[in-house]
Amino acid sequence: MINKDTKTLYDFIPNYSKGSTKPFIVKLGSKNTFDKISICEKDIISNLTNVYDPEIPVNIYDLGLIYDINISKGNNVFIKMSLTSPGCPVAGELPKQVADELTKIKNIGLIEVELVWNPPWTKERMSEDAKLALDI
Repeated sequence: MINKDTKTLYDFIPNYSKGSTKPFIVKLGSKNTFDKISICEKDIISNLTNVYDPEIPVNIYDLGLIYDINISKGNNVFIKMSLTSPGCPVAGELPKQVADELTKIKNIGLIEVELVWNPPWTKERMSEDAKLALDI
């Protein structure tokens, strides 16, 4: 039984209805139609290390919250990410922060950031640097 004061994921994501089966996706930018890819995963990771979970003093990449990075023709980027828990109060904000940070990359096209929960995040996903910083 859930206490009426218990917050769920839906309390932290504006305009996302309870029971929705649609994934939560943030989209920024516009799709490029040219065939060339001129950015690389290293560019993406470099920018992702500028985004921090506000409750943990480690960037989201080293925390292991980024599950997949896909760059397609036209420098369009698709990111799958998770949070440390489904009740995380930044559920509605962190994916947008990721997309905002990636817009700083020159020639980037459409950016899609999908929030996923499977597989669930665990401490084992953290980099050695993150574990050292958090004394784990």
